[in-house]
Amino acid sequence: MNLDISASKMYTKRLRGWLSYAFGSEVFVIVSLTLFLPICLEQFARDNGFLLPDRTERCTAPTLGSETPAESTGRCVVKIGWFWIDTASFSLYVYSASVALQALTVISMGGIADHPPHRKLLLVSFGLCGALAATVFLILPSSSPVWFVSALLACVANVGFGASVVAMNSYLPSLAKDSPEVVEILLEIQESTDESDDIPERVSENIEAPLIARTVSEERVNQQARYDTALSRATSRISSLGIATGYGAGICLLIVALIPVTKLHGSTLSLRLAIGLSGIWWAVFTLPAALWLPGGHAAVDENPSWPETSDGKWSTRREIVAAWRRLGGMLHPREIKRLRNTFKYLTAWFLLSDGFTTITSTAVLFGKTSLHMQPSSLILIGILTPLAGILGSLLWPILQRRVGWSNLRVIIILVMLASVIPAYGCLGFLSIFQGGLRFGGLTTPGEMFGLAVYFGFIFGAFQSYARAFYAELLPPGEEARWYGLYSITDKSSSFLGPLIVGLISDVTGNIRYAFFFLIFMIWAAVPVLMSVDVERGRKEAREYVYN
Repeated sequence: MNLDISASKMYTKRLRGWLSYAFGSEVFVIVSLTLFLPICLEQFARDNGFLLPDRTERCTAPTLGSETPAESTGRCVVKIGWFWIDTASFSLYVYSASVALQALTVISMGGIADHPPHRKLLLVSFGLCGALAATVFLILPSSSPVWFVSALLACVANVGFGASVVAMNSYLPSLAKDSPEVVEILLEIQESTDESDDIPERVSENIEAPLIARTVSEERVNQQARYDTALSRATSRISSLGIATGYGAGICLLIVALIPVTKLHGSTLSLRLAIGLSGIWWAVFTLPAALWLPGGHAAVDENPSWPETSDGKWSTRREIVAAWRRLGGMLHPREIKRLRNTFKYLTAWFLLSDGFTTITSTAVLFGKTSLHMQPSSLILIGILTPLAGILGSLLWPILQRRVGWSNLRVIIILVMLASVIPAYGCLGFLSIFQGGLRFGGLTTPGEMFGLAVYFGFIFGAFQSYARAFYAELLPPGEEARWYGLYSITDKSSSFLGPLIVGLISDVTGNIRYAFFFLIFMIWAAVPVLMSVDVERGRKEAREYVYN
């Protein structure tokens, strides 16, 4: 009994450490990465840029009695090295570079993060590096002669976040397996197995003998099904709790950051302050994760299924080289065939992650350019979306338990509901909405607020279920490596959607046409999702051994 209490306390401490990091790191995404950081980078470039065509007049000039520089109209460019770059493109280039560096880092660290003594070290190290890079924005004004260091800081922060989250996600399968409800069923199975072992191997030849054997076999199948269902629900519950916790933290700091942004009228200083605060928040809540998550020999003791090195020696360089070789091996047609259902899901995730991300960026851009919404209104949308995301990530698991849906079915339903958003935007082409009735088809700012709540309610749940369902299809002991591939699939697809939407906008002159593309991208993933055989995928993952 004491052992059970001790194990329960240890599990609770691990779960709190995991949630603490979600509480800290997600703030950087909500406050900085998706809102203030792109605006701040553009403003850094604008404060040091010149107007075309002469490139002699400053884009911004300080005004007396105001902390906000006066901006001139016209296209603004900034000189980086020997090239003149549009200030609006500067932020996009930095983001693309950070995504590329993040992918390289994630691939290199996959094998290291699967080694118990190094998993927490990677999470904490990358987390603190990213948090420090974000915090340095506090002391780097746009007037500094080394203002372009802001690009490097943004890259380090994004890489730190992406790499640390891969390590964080790799804890999810073990947390689900050690959850009380799953352990309880596992103990029942073990007790039942011990009892069934008492049945003599040789029974007298009578009509009941086959029936006994068949009954025992069927009982074990039913017990395995119960265990898989409990494990699936525990994974989605913990994942949903992590998403809701992170969203809650993001909303809190976003509300706090609104005060200086409003008081300073959106100046560069206010943007830097918001980013710096997110870095401090991130660092502070990384510390409980460093204390409570298992590391070193504790991680091996709590998770004996994790592999140790064969020779007892560790070489970071060797593991990085092996990780790249392993990636090539993982993507070999032979390995794809062995884990067919895992790769089917990754294909669907490639489309869906791009679709959901592009919906967010397209909607915000549409609201700013087509509906002429004020920055304060867009920030309010930035608060409403994660707020609804908290509700969604918490309420969908309750609905799932009541109706008995699987994780895969919930994901499919969420995807179909999400497709309503771009479909609704397409209604704006109908003449009835372009006449006297200015409502419907996303033609008024008020509709943007409603859609923000609707999208957040779906997206929060989708993120948690997508991560949880993927955990069911992973080979044991290789969680970090496969979550790295999950992250790479996500980040690599993030180039495609914005690129196509930009081309559509340039060619047609109307960003609303992009909604047709978003419908196609989201619905293209539905047949792929429906073709995933969950039971077979679990079996493939359990039996998988990399050759």
